[in-house]
Amino acid sequence: MKKKILFIACLLFGLMFINAGLNKFLNYMPVPKDMPPNAMAMFGAIMQIKWLMPLIGIAEIIGGILVIIPRFRALGAVIIFPVMVGILLTVISLSSGIPVVLVLWAVLIWVLFENREKYFHMIR
Repeated sequence: MKKKILFIACLLFGLMFINAGLNKFLNYMPVPKDMPPNAMAMFGAIMQIKWLMPLIGIAEIIGGILVIIPRFRALGAVIIFPVMVGILLTVISLSSGIPVVLVLWAVLIWVLFENREKYFHMIR
């Protein structure tokens, strides 16, 4: 039962990141019109670095796909981890969307915990 719940959580987690990564290339989700000025300034500054958004998009797509596949889930979690740190810092600085990010972090920590023996080789 635990494996099925983990698979469903990872499927939703991975699909969310694949969607976010594809949006960085295809721009099919509109930017909200009522964004706070500090958020607009921050995202405007990030957009000045031309290579950053494609890099994040590629990491989200590849990490999302790998998290869905059980055999490569540990690698996908490692790829998604720095993206999640950036998301968490952005959400904390904007003070909005914290519950969604906490749920995503819970899934990521669960995946990292379930695959902890695979990470010991990197630490040694």
